[in-house]
Amino acid sequence: MNKEVLIANIDKIHTTELGLERVKKNLSLETDDIVLWCKNKIIDKESIVIRKGKNYYIKNNYYIITINAHSYTIITAHQLKR
Repeated sequence: MNKEVLIANIDKIHTTELGLERVKKNLSLETDDIVLWCKNKIIDKESIVIRKGKNYYIKNNYYIITINAHSYTIITAHQLKR
């Protein structure tokens, strides 16, 4: 259910300059299009979407992305320890 809601609103997903820098640094990404990268991870069949309080958490084996459930702003992302 949560994943479907997030996918239905995928065009609303965005981030701030600080969010962009934070995600890029935390995940050691080379891409400049962080929003597109995150959108692709949301629709990835391996990803699980959980809503807890005011945030969505997109999780797979490698990372977790945090998105505000009301504004659809990408807040942060972290690598998961293996």
